[in-house]
Amino acid sequence: MNLLFAWRYFRSKKTTNAINIIAWIAITAIAVGTAALIIILSVFNGFEDLVKGLYSDFYPAYKVVPVNGKTFEVQPNQIQQLNSIKAIKAYSFVVEEKAMLTGAYQTIVTIKGVEDHYLRINPMQRYVKRGRFDLGNASVPGMVMGVGIENAAGINTEKVFEAATVYFPNRKANLLSSDGLNAYSVIPTGAFMIQQEFDNKYAFTNLAFMQYMLQLKPNEYSTIEINASEKNEAIIQSLQSIFGPKLQVQTRFQQNAGLYAIMQVEKWVIYGILSLILVVAAFNMIGALSMLVLEKQKDIAVLRALGASPNRIRTIFLLEGLLLAALGAGAGIILGGGICWVQEQFHLIQLGGSTFIIDYYPVKINPLDFVLVLLTVTVISFTAAWVTAQKTSAQPFELRT
Repeated sequence: MNLLFAWRYFRSKKTTNAINIIAWIAITAIAVGTAALIIILSVFNGFEDLVKGLYSDFYPAYKVVPVNGKTFEVQPNQIQQLNSIKAIKAYSFVVEEKAMLTGAYQTIVTIKGVEDHYLRINPMQRYVKRGRFDLGNASVPGMVMGVGIENAAGINTEKVFEAATVYFPNRKANLLSSDGLNAYSVIPTGAFMIQQEFDNKYAFTNLAFMQYMLQLKPNEYSTIEINASEKNEAIIQSLQSIFGPKLQVQTRFQQNAGLYAIMQVEKWVIYGILSLILVVAAFNMIGALSMLVLEKQKDIAVLRALGASPNRIRTIFLLEGLLLAALGAGAGIILGGGICWVQEQFHLIQLGGSTFIIDYYPVKINPLDFVLVLLTVTVISFTAAWVTAQKTSAQPFELRT
């Protein structure tokens, strides 16, 4: 019965057109706010998946690193135990160190020495833009570098026989020695492009060359990168038991905890800002309900004369506000969801520039976002409608004025 009254009040003709206009402005504002929230959250989901995909290709599912120091030694029995873990798809020993790379110019890079089967851990070949992923050998080392490093060092990776020089710190040199760096020529064989953070920092070469240049033992490494299913506590426990407390097992999330935290903070900050649109729409709703109360003073007086309680009057106008919110939220969900679906299928809205991995805004529709937006609209609209309905039920109305 209360909902029927609310629906009739919404559909009935008003003596003043301004009431209808304000009501539809409130509905439109709620629809726009709802659609904006869904679109923005879906775009953030798309970018989050894109970034996580790039990071998941570059960072392994699990990484074994020393708790203290830069390197550690791996014993034969530990390798046997590592091979016995069936859940591990592949692993690679890695030596990582900063060095100075010299081509036409000089730049500081982080060089990773990896094994020949490293592509089973990290599919870097997907991102090679020039040349090929060829790491050479200990005698004739090859180097695959980020496009940012290629540009900073003035190296042309397409000229295979144009060597570059890398300078590594000499671990055995002392402060008084003039032999503080070890230098060696490498052949640039390829350039990759993933994202700026990686492109300006990393280069790859073969493991044996890195161990030779850093004067490491054959069984001495910086990390072990492992390809396996993520979020498997059994793997983490097995790895930790094999290598002991001096080494730490990091998941992909732990390797990039700062990045994931920042992405979540950005998403919720934008959500909070866009929710202010709904708050503004709520003020329009309060205005529309207040005007409707003035319009229906005699109706309210009649209902009271017939025995309607203040609670029933309050419920009628509360439902009236929720009806406005439902119409706006429904239109916003259809509009926002439709735009996201079209963008997801046809990539109509393009990104400016030509240096991105993709050339369109990525979108990912998450049903939980729709639930969150509906809850947000419901809470804000209920609050606004309750304020007006509460005041209405407390006011005295008479048939004669």
